[in-house]
Amino acid sequence: MKIYNTLTREKDEFKPIDETVKIYACGPTVYNFIHIGNARPLCVFDVLRRFLIFMGYKVKYVQNFTDIDDKLIKKANEENSSVKEIAEKYIKEFYIDSKGLNVMEADVHPKATENIDEIIKIISALIEKGFAYKASNGDVYFSAQSFKEYGKLSHQPMEDLLSGARIEVNDIKKSPADFALWKAAKSGEPYWDSPFSKGRPGWHIECSAMAGKYLGKTIDIHCGGEDLIFPHHENEIAQSECANGCEFAHYWMHNGYINVDNRKMSKSLNNFFTVREVANVYGYEPIRYIMVASHYRSPINYSAEVIEGAKASLERLYTLKHNLDFAIENAENKTEEIPQFINAAKTDFINALSDDLNTADAMGVLFTLVKNINILISENPSKETLVKAKEMFLSLADVLGLLYNDKNENINEDVNQEIEDLIVKRNEARKAKDFKTADSIRDKLKEMGIAIEDTPQGTNWRKI
Repeated sequence: MKIYNTLTREKDEFKPIDETVKIYACGPTVYNFIHIGNARPLCVFDVLRRFLIFMGYKVKYVQNFTDIDDKLIKKANEENSSVKEIAEKYIKEFYIDSKGLNVMEADVHPKATENIDEIIKIISALIEKGFAYKASNGDVYFSAQSFKEYGKLSHQPMEDLLSGARIEVNDIKKSPADFALWKAAKSGEPYWDSPFSKGRPGWHIECSAMAGKYLGKTIDIHCGGEDLIFPHHENEIAQSECANGCEFAHYWMHNGYINVDNRKMSKSLNNFFTVREVANVYGYEPIRYIMVASHYRSPINYSAEVIEGAKASLERLYTLKHNLDFAIENAENKTEEIPQFINAAKTDFINALSDDLNTADAMGVLFTLVKNINILISENPSKETLVKAKEMFLSLADVLGLLYNDKNENINEDVNQEIEDLIVKRNEARKAKDFKTADSIRDKLKEMGIAIEDTPQGTNWRKI
């Protein structure tokens, strides 16, 4: 497997440190519902995790919650609430959306506020080693110029970083590139006691502390959106490597941006959508489909047309699933060779995802398999062949995290029997060449949200 490593700007051969692949994914700042931009890394790196498991790796996946931050403090003030109440509220909402998107729950979901001791320990080590300093107001800053490799992830030399920064008058930092590790508390803000001052951690330091605590000093893969490359991930590297004296992460993966109707998503442009808002109209699975249908490093354009297209593509997948179920139920037990295309699909699928998690090509493999299985069903194959085809189809779809919301499975027995009875009456009408009655039954089924399809094995139906 090869991964495009932001650090090297090359596709590097993936070689895990040991038998368990350790992945740290930057999670949300929990002050609001997650937006569709947040959904992309959630879904993309969920596929990475699923694929590694599919290939036989053990994976430990850590994704944090930032539950103390300027945005949370502002939100708490606006809603006359506490930071803790705001965080708890939106963590619950995150889990609803994450489950809706069929994202596997992280092995650990640490919170910044539950790891203050680890954060203070790292800051203290950085001060002791001369990489950080306490300012006159009780803040603690990391000295960017003390780390000779600062800028190696974003590939920006220090002189460019310095020339692009500004120092406010009376600024207490020694250099404009320095960043906060600890912020002294202002009136009315939550705070923790520390050797530096009563205050709270900076944003960047929390991830270094939590990655180190739950995964170790050096991890395999660190991932997130490309907007995090600088300064967040750059600063994580500086903090972690200076504190621990070793490489922080071997591979850095970053997904591309999402545009809305070919424009950058922004509240000021009134094209900002939460996952919940979109799911309430279209459902969650079409959102997931969009996120994994393109290569993760490519930009995505979200629009009503795109999500309608995703719904249509999912309909093709579900139609095959239902047709396979029906064909298997009615197939003969006979001996025949299993078609080569079934195992070939697995090989092609693995090759696609092994090439820098190319989900676009993997999706192409899945739909080629759909086409071939549809042809296979029309040839009246054996039950064993159909079962093998279904197993392969569902296993590949599962790596992409699809086909988890089958509407047919939510139909109660009474409605199910009514549908079956109507199909029997329709087939009797067709046999008697009473096509008017047959068509009226089809129309009635359509009004019930049921599509029917006549196959060599009989008449199949599905919820639409």
